[in-house]
Amino acid sequence: MASLFIGRDLNWRRWMGLAVALLTMSANQGCGSNSHSSATTPPQINNETLKRGLGGEPASMDPGEATDTFSFEVIRDLYEGLTTESQDGKVVPGVAASWTVNASGTQYTFKLRHDARWSNGTRVRAEDFVKAWRRVVDPTRASPVADTLRPVAGAAAIIAGRLSPTTLGVIAAQDDLLIVNLDQPAPYFPQLLTHSATFPVYSEETAKSHDPKNWISNGPYMLTSWTPGSSIKLRRNPWYWDRGNVRIPNVEYVPITDESDEYRQYRAGQLDVTQSVPSAALDSIRKERPRELIVAPFLATAYYAINLRSPYFATNLNLRKALALAIDRKALESTILPFGQRPAYGFVPPGTWNYGSQSWEWRNLPDSERIQEARKLYALAGYSLHKQLRLRVLFNSNSSIKQVAIAISSMWKQVLGIETVFVDEEFRVFLESRRDSSRWDLARIGWTADYNDAGNFLDTLRSSSPNNDARYERPEFNELLDRAATTADPSARRLILEAAEKMMLSDYPIIPIYFFSSKRLIKPYVIGVKANPLNRLYSKYLSIDAH
Repeated sequence: MASLFIGRDLNWRRWMGLAVALLTMSANQGCGSNSHSSATTPPQINNETLKRGLGGEPASMDPGEATDTFSFEVIRDLYEGLTTESQDGKVVPGVAASWTVNASGTQYTFKLRHDARWSNGTRVRAEDFVKAWRRVVDPTRASPVADTLRPVAGAAAIIAGRLSPTTLGVIAAQDDLLIVNLDQPAPYFPQLLTHSATFPVYSEETAKSHDPKNWISNGPYMLTSWTPGSSIKLRRNPWYWDRGNVRIPNVEYVPITDESDEYRQYRAGQLDVTQSVPSAALDSIRKERPRELIVAPFLATAYYAINLRSPYFATNLNLRKALALAIDRKALESTILPFGQRPAYGFVPPGTWNYGSQSWEWRNLPDSERIQEARKLYALAGYSLHKQLRLRVLFNSNSSIKQVAIAISSMWKQVLGIETVFVDEEFRVFLESRRDSSRWDLARIGWTADYNDAGNFLDTLRSSSPNNDARYERPEFNELLDRAATTADPSARRLILEAAEKMMLSDYPIIPIYFFSSKRLIKPYVIGVKANPLNRLYSKYLSIDAH
């Protein structure tokens, strides 16, 4: 565990100016080291291999276990579900060539492609989905993505241990015919099937193995090597049903936690695509590489989960609210969030399908009144400058995440007098630590939509959800989500979900900070990139023009 203590005299405005200057200097130094050589000797374009930056080491390549963005990014190249997405995020047929839904919206029938194959040449069958889905909801496995299948008939009771996984509402009627029964209509269900939790697996052994010799998957690519901390190499799957349209033979993912280092490698020609862009280099990038910078909003929220098992927070609503009020989100937006990220005063992002954004009632307070209210609540919570609070903030190692964390901690120090200790951990270690609430008081979490629906965000705060890091428990909130799940009328369902978010926000189990925007650098010779509302970039749609 690496930790950083924030000193008591740090002024957050002064810090942000200094931090931006230092980061800009660092980014520019990184740029300068390659500028001469790249101008005189352009790197050779390799149209056989696409090199992609990845913001961290994937935790798992098992579709039934993966929970992190970095794993998902690679898994979408290796596997394919019943449905998939076009470049711009529209749901299109995947392993299923077509599907129908009954009049009540509760039964889907999927017709599987006859040419859908595993990477060893055997046919992908309906039974492969049945086994994979039962595996995910099996409570003895405690899959962290089991909730994804909650709309399927019986899933909730199976996950809770009340029914056998064999009772799940999914039936292999024939090798090429899969019938899925839902507990209630779910108009977003075809898009939910693009989530890796719904992907088929060849066997338990191949799903859990990361050894390329044992690797069997059904997507456009297959695994050829995985060297942790160095690279993940894929090659085109010769049995993939649409292999004729997969134009790039090889893909190499390079895990790089530091955005400035990723940018240096991009400038040096060692990467064709980055996963992110350092904020400090934004001005120079816009001047030097305007056609290579792709920025677009997408459905994701950065927030602090408050540890409701901590004695500080368990019964102290005033303290939780004071922390939320003391953050100057507009200052974050104008100084260290320059890529179109928007201040978040609610959890579900704007632009989510069939939803009206919710927010705290104080979002438009003038700064002076906001700070005054934060200090009043802090005093009511039992703290003062003479009775100081010291909080541990957990996050995964990333320069931008740390930059925001330092700024927020400085605001808490200046407004409330709170001391902060950072628990800054490598991504895979962080994934373990976030489950251990004894190690932190607040954890920085980023939730990216699995599908375009408000329920996908709010369901993470169900009492039973494995993603409920805050350990939020309110029966009335769970009941509203249950009602929404059984409501077929979209307008009525929308109102129920909005009421659920409003209720949750009034309890302050989390502190939303900002809504994401995607930001990538992509070489001009990489063709086929389009903005996607879920920030998904499938390698199979890309090509390299070496001319």
